[in-house]
Amino acid sequence: MHLSSSKSGVVQAPVARGPDACQMITRAQLGQDPPQRTVLGVLTENGQYRRTCGQGIATLRCFSGSENVFPPAGKKVLSDCGIHVPAKQGFDIYMDELEQGDRDSCPERNGMTFEEVYEVDTSTLKSDLHFLLDFSTVSPMLVDSSLHSQSEDIPDFGTDVVNVTEYAEEIHQYLREAEIRHRPKAHYMRKQPDITDGMRTILVDWLVEVGEEYKLRAETLYLAVNFLDRFLSCMSVLRGKLQLVGTAAILLASKYEEIYPPEVDEFVYITDDTYTKRQLLRMEHLLLKVLAFDLTVPTTNQFLLQYLRRQGVCVRTENLAKYVAELSLLEADPFLKYLPSLIAAAAYCLANYIVNRHLWPETLAAFTGYSLSEIVPCLSELHKACLDIPHRPQQAIREKYKTSKYMHVSLMEPPAVLPLQ
Repeated sequence: MHLSSSKSGVVQAPVARGPDACQMITRAQLGQDPPQRTVLGVLTENGQYRRTCGQGIATLRCFSGSENVFPPAGKKVLSDCGIHVPAKQGFDIYMDELEQGDRDSCPERNGMTFEEVYEVDTSTLKSDLHFLLDFSTVSPMLVDSSLHSQSEDIPDFGTDVVNVTEYAEEIHQYLREAEIRHRPKAHYMRKQPDITDGMRTILVDWLVEVGEEYKLRAETLYLAVNFLDRFLSCMSVLRGKLQLVGTAAILLASKYEEIYPPEVDEFVYITDDTYTKRQLLRMEHLLLKVLAFDLTVPTTNQFLLQYLRRQGVCVRTENLAKYVAELSLLEADPFLKYLPSLIAAAAYCLANYIVNRHLWPETLAAFTGYSLSEIVPCLSELHKACLDIPHRPQQAIREKYKTSKYMHVSLMEPPAVLPLQ
């Protein structure tokens, strides 16, 4: 298979398509030439596995080469590249030394075991459960008709309390405070000895494909990337286990957010069995300990939905804003230095300008406290990302928003210059 190398050093290859073809990005190797960036591997074809879900996913396989694991028979690998095998084992994950200013953001985790996790005693709930299941006294299908008369004059908000006017501002204020507590370090990649920004970009691009294949919610993807970045902010990871961390992150996000999350075996399968089920569950265990079991975090998606409900726009503008916001997930630098609420505001501004030739409405400025001048730096970065995405090798987000479901918004061309002066 013919391969080509981009400027960042990431190997590119044509994508195999078809019902019996499964794309695989095989394992990462590190060359010893100083100017070279890390190579994540090659694409090969695999017709061995066929499943209802996951058969069209590009399987990202990255490992250090020091393990006694080899590709299945018939798969091609880079052989004549002068690869030097690192001495470290790929599964080694070790704590990064924290600076004094970083200790507050990463709680102490030394000596934490599963025995220290809470055990819920459900014995006190048996009486309540018995009452709820006792259908002899009251019919489970009985509906209080008085609710209908009371709700006639009240707008139908469903179960989304964020839309309730009495709560909206307090909820927004709480999320603004929480996003500061749960933000990753802006430049954590500088302390990572064995992985690069390019590797993270390819991993996030792959997570987008996984989310589309299994029809996961947008919030699941944002949570997975948040878990990934927070983990990498406090832990040093060898490249051979980077995909394992990403897979554990989306597994954990799926359990948190989805009603019917995919099975653990499915997540093992999409890695082309690069990792075992036991390894994935152990990484999930480690991920939970490093995150201190703190999984309820505000994301860019949550803030963007809040803004869209507060200041309604057309469906095309809404989809375009979601597309622009999702592009910010690909790059740790520069977007991790901006808070999720600010990225959401910038995504709203850019989409609103492209479609409606307006930027930041006064109602949202008053609601969020962000002036246009505060949004401009992030807005400029997002605008640049939109202009660059057609020329980047990672196209999962763009392909996702090319579909009719999102009104083909990724095909819209942003203006070359924004009126920000």
